[in-house]
Amino acid sequence: MYSFTKAQGPRALWKGMGSTFIVQGITLGAEGIISEFTPLPRELTHKWSPKQIGGHLILKGIVYAIATPFYSSSLIETVQSEIIRDNPGILDCMKEGIGRLMGLGVPHSKRLLPLLVLTFPTVLHGVLHYIISSIVQKCVLFFIKKRNPARNPSDATSSAQNILEEYFPELLANFAASLCADVMLYPLETVMHRLHIQGTRTIIDNTDLGYEVLPINTQYEGMRETALIL
Repeated sequence: MYSFTKAQGPRALWKGMGSTFIVQGITLGAEGIISEFTPLPRELTHKWSPKQIGGHLILKGIVYAIATPFYSSSLIETVQSEIIRDNPGILDCMKEGIGRLMGLGVPHSKRLLPLLVLTFPTVLHGVLHYIISSIVQKCVLFFIKKRNPARNPSDATSSAQNILEEYFPELLANFAASLCADVMLYPLETVMHRLHIQGTRTIIDNTDLGYEVLPINTQYEGMRETALIL
C-alpha cells in the first residue's frame, strides 16, 4: 500500500467511492418504491410470519437484481487503475450501468458475461449477507440484553450514560453482524467480483509492486467454474 500510494497518491485508495454511494442510493430507492406499490414488506414486525419473511427476502432479491448493472459499473470504477483513465464523472456509474443493461456504449469482449449470468451470484450474495447479518445482529443484541438488563430510568446516573447504554449495544451488534457476514461470504464475493470484471477490458493495478498495471484475462463460463478454480 505504501508503494501504491507513493506512485499514485493517497487519492487512489478512495477511487470508486462516489459510485459506491450511488449504488447504495439506487438500492434504497428501489426498495422504497417497490415496497410502496407491492405487498412485499420492507420491514418485519415483531409478530412476523413465514409469508412475511418470504416476501421480505423476495423484495431484497428484486432490489439486488435491479442494482446488478450499476454494481458492475461501480466495481469496474473501483478496481480500474488511475494511471490509464481520466477522472470519472459523478453520474458515470449510472450511465455505464444503463449502457450495460441496454448493451450499448460499453467496451467489452467476447468474454463478457451477460447480465443474467451475473444476476444470480449478485442476488445470492446480497440475500445471504442480509440473512447472516440479521441473525448475528439479533443474537448479539439478545446476549447483551440478557447479560445487562435494562435499568430503571430513575436509577440512571446521567443522560450520557443512558445514551451509551441505549445505542452502544446496537452499534456493537451491527459491527459484529457485518464482520461475520463479510468473512463467511468472502469466497462467494471473490467469485462474484471475478465474473463482473471479466471481459470488460479493465486494467488493474499491480498492488504487489505499486507501479505496474495488469490486464484481466480470465475465461470463466459462470459461477460454478469460478468456484471450482478457486
